[in-house]
Amino acid sequence: MDQSSIKSSFLSLATSLLKLSVAVIAILLFLPASNAQTADLSGRYQCVQVKVHQKVEACSAAPLILKNDGHFELRGWEGSYLVNGEWVELSDTLQKTRAKIEPGHKISLRYFGKNGLVEMIYERRVADLGKTSLG
Repeated sequence: MDQSSIKSSFLSLATSLLKLSVAVIAILLFLPASNAQTADLSGRYQCVQVKVHQKVEACSAAPLILKNDGHFELRGWEGSYLVNGEWVELSDTLQKTRAKIEPGHKISLRYFGKNGLVEMIYERRVADLGKTSLG
């Protein structure tokens, strides 16, 4: 194999790699983003309603705080959250739960408490609504 054929083979290989790289970059740019973390839900959510045994009452529980960095605070419970479609997944090292994203800037958290199934409705505070949209 002479030097000119080696050079020709190398140039052909380099051209092919360049074309492949451009194709991969184009595909990555045009692929739709995953559902996870698409909506910015960060903000302070006030508990506005609690339902226990099908009885609805006003709620005065501590707020749910979703921080910009993907962390949350709820009644002393701290951990990370991830938006996945219509759900907000809240987790720490020991437990994980998910809350449903509802229309009207609300998040519905359901869990089994000592009195059975409890549903808490958290609503984004009015002052925070101008900062970002729920998408």
